[in-house]
Amino acid sequence: MTTCGVFRYADPATVADSNVPFVKPWTKVDTDVTSFARTEVSRPVHNIRDAPADQFTVDSSGFALYHAPVEEQLLASEEAIRNGYYADVEALVRAKLSTPQEPVSKVVIFDHTVRRRDPRAPRQPVQQVHVDQTPGAAEARVRRHVGDAQEVDLILSRRYQIINVWRPIGYAATDHPLALIDYRTASPNDLKSVDLLYPNQSGSADVELDVRGREVLPDPTKAMSTEGYSIKGETYTIVPSEKHCFYYVKDMVPEEALFIKCFDSRSEVHSGGRPGVAAWTPHTAFTDPATPADAKGRQSIEVRCLVFYSGGGR
Repeated sequence: MTTCGVFRYADPATVADSNVPFVKPWTKVDTDVTSFARTEVSRPVHNIRDAPADQFTVDSSGFALYHAPVEEQLLASEEAIRNGYYADVEALVRAKLSTPQEPVSKVVIFDHTVRRRDPRAPRQPVQQVHVDQTPGAAEARVRRHVGDAQEVDLILSRRYQIINVWRPIGYAATDHPLALIDYRTASPNDLKSVDLLYPNQSGSADVELDVRGREVLPDPTKAMSTEGYSIKGETYTIVPSEKHCFYYVKDMVPEEALFIKCFDSRSEVHSGGRPGVAAWTPHTAFTDPATPADAKGRQSIEVRCLVFYSGGGR
């Protein structure tokens, strides 16, 4: 089944070519505001379920769908997520990405976000085509979450990835499903680096990145102001291309999980990387015109994982 979607891209004419803080393009983590304009493009969206099982893999298309039930599906509290669901995610990542030739040596979960399409929710589905991390942001995450300097240098010399593990919460994600661009239809020229702004907490500009469970709704009258925000990350926004091919999982259920590749140090875009290995996956929520009028607002969780491998082979 194929549906259609109207996708919000960055308008190339409004993306500033600058690395100066707050002049360089930026977006806010807590609200749908950017320093650049967006443009909307209509595209067909193909159902992953209609494709052969081997058509989409993390290393070829940049994403993969797995049947992966978990005991705790409601994920109603931070405790349930951190003390239960994290272990399920780590086990799933090891099971699906580890091979005898290249075993996963370590998984570090560094972030999770619960999104609800509810006007009272601080995190809504993101309706802008994007990639979660740039290479610089990926390396910064390694240095932040691996404390020993010697271990960091060793890890950075080997293959490592950032994988976003995404699933619906409670019921099927019929409303505002996730659309993914097949990596093989994208180009590095489609990506523009953007600073990610986080709100300062307790009056400090040196706030920790981990504000999970402490998010608050932003003041809409100050949407375009950068006062009270600090640059704490870097992401990619995407500009339009006629070559982009979109896919989604129709009525994806909580018993399923999507792996979305954010970064891979051995991808084909890196010096000495492996030919044909995907580097990243542009993705976005979208409005499916086939969604029933009485569909519940989408609830989902995304868990971002640093995945480290043994050995340094390419």
